[in-house]
Amino acid sequence: MKEFPNAMERLTEQFARLPGIGGKTAQRLAFFVLGLPDEQAQAFADAIIEAKKTVKTCPVCQNLTDEEVCPVCADPNRDHGIVCVVAEPKDVIAMERAREYRGTYHVLHGVISPLNHVGPNEIRVKELLARMESGEVREVIMATNPDVEGEATAMYLSRLLRPLGVKVTRLAYGIPVGSRLEYTDEVTLLRALEGRREI
Repeated sequence: MKEFPNAMERLTEQFARLPGIGGKTAQRLAFFVLGLPDEQAQAFADAIIEAKKTVKTCPVCQNLTDEEVCPVCADPNRDHGIVCVVAEPKDVIAMERAREYRGTYHVLHGVISPLNHVGPNEIRVKELLARMESGEVREVIMATNPDVEGEATAMYLSRLLRPLGVKVTRLAYGIPVGSRLEYTDEVTLLRALEGRREI
């Protein structure tokens, strides 16, 4: 005899596919959604579908946006000669919380990780190199996480960019090794940004 109806099982399976969600949490989420009033459940489903339809990557920096170009790239007051390279869109949010950085970004959507079969072709390296062709970029700040994959990605990109005459810097190690940008406080991020060094 099966424990739950098929629809409930499918809903639980979908929640379990989310990162960091185990079987029991997926089941709790499924029960929560089933307990919602119809209007709230429909609003939840509509929000997922709308986000999937309207959110895309910015053609300039590869960050997520629902406009032609993201607000950072469209802002004439930003310094378009400085590009901060981050692994994920959530890292842009972390950098913006410091409220000191006035350049632009480039989101790789991952890092080089041979163990996970992620090479340079699986992240947005070509798009970064294409931005260099304009000659507008003076400095590229490597702001990948200070872990093995983040360091490998930063070193790989610095070797590609240095021959193009671009200054390549790395965030200073105010950020603890092995941590994530999204969990770093604003003061630590600010110190890391101010203490960046050429690599």
